[in-house]
Amino acid sequence: MENTNLNSYQSVPCQKCGRLVNNVGENALKVTCSYCVLSLVGLPKESPAKTYKPTGRPAGWHFMSEYVDNDGNVFHKGKEQPKLKGTLPPTKIKPIKKKTKRRTQQQILLDRNQEKKAALKKAAKKQQDFLNHKFGD
Repeated sequence: MENTNLNSYQSVPCQKCGRLVNNVGENALKVTCSYCVLSLVGLPKESPAKTYKPTGRPAGWHFMSEYVDNDGNVFHKGKEQPKLKGTLPPTKIKPIKKKTKRRTQQQILLDRNQEKKAALKKAAKKQQDFLNHKFGD
C-alpha cells in the first residue's frame, strides 16, 4: 500500500502578499500566509513597547485622590473632571529619592580603617597639645 501523503507537500505563494508558504498540501489552490492572517485579525504589526508615548504625568497619578496637570486638567482618582478645569493650581510632584548602593565587605573594612586612623590622629594631637600646655583652648 502506497502512502502518497508523506512527500506530497509543495510551496505556494500567498494570495495577498506573494510570500512563499511551505508545506502546503498538493490539493490546495490558494494560501494565505501567517502575516496576512494576523493583519486580517487586527493584531498590530509593531509591538506595544515601541508605540509607548509618555504623557508627562508622574507614575501613579491615576491612583491619587486628586491630581492637577500643568494644563489645568483636574483628575479625581484618574477620572477627568472637566467642570473643574483651571480652578486649582498644578499638583507639586516630589522628586524620587535615589537609593544608595549596598557597600561591599571590603568597602566597609576600608571605611572602618579610615575612621580608626582619624581617631588615632585626634588622640595624638590631644596628647601633643597636653605636652605643650594647651588645655581645651
